[in-house]
Amino acid sequence: MPQATTDVRERVVNAAEHCFARYGVGKTTVEDIAAAAGLSRATVYRSFAGGRDEVILAVLLRDMRRFLDRLAARLGTQTSVSDGIVEGVVDAVAFVRGEPRVAALLTPEAAGHTQTAIAGAAEHVLRLCSDRVRPYFTMAQREGLLRADITVDGAVEFLFRIISSMIALPRDGDPREFLRTYIVPALVESR
Repeated sequence: MPQATTDVRERVVNAAEHCFARYGVGKTTVEDIAAAAGLSRATVYRSFAGGRDEVILAVLLRDMRRFLDRLAARLGTQTSVSDGIVEGVVDAVAFVRGEPRVAALLTPEAAGHTQTAIAGAAEHVLRLCSDRVRPYFTMAQREGLLRADITVDGAVEFLFRIISSMIALPRDGDPREFLRTYIVPALVESR
């Protein structure tokens, strides 16, 4: 992608992020984003052919990349695969619940916004999560710490679905014991 296009896309994403904070995701229009970026609507649509839904997705994916960078650093400090899974799930749920822009698209309340953006977001977020977490799970499986009879991508999708369900149906109290009892055994090699 040419640098000028990348710069315009970055301006639009920054402007959208500002507008979402000010007006909320549901009330922000392409016109709002264009005005905040100092661009015309046509320029926004040239950079984001999918319009508002594509801009929303771009903001969400940038937020997710930031979170996954922090999570990757934290996974590198975990003393066990079990702890990494538990703390990773807890962090992911807390992140989505604590970030209004992310929560606006990945929680049940999002249904009032735009179904296209929500459907596209889940697929893109799963792919992004898989790309970032796969190396840790691959290494754990190679070391005999992750069950040999499961696929790494399947394990990541399983955790993504668990995280999604915990976001949609929050548990009272600390979920760590639940995760250690029911989720970890599904993935970690028993010793």
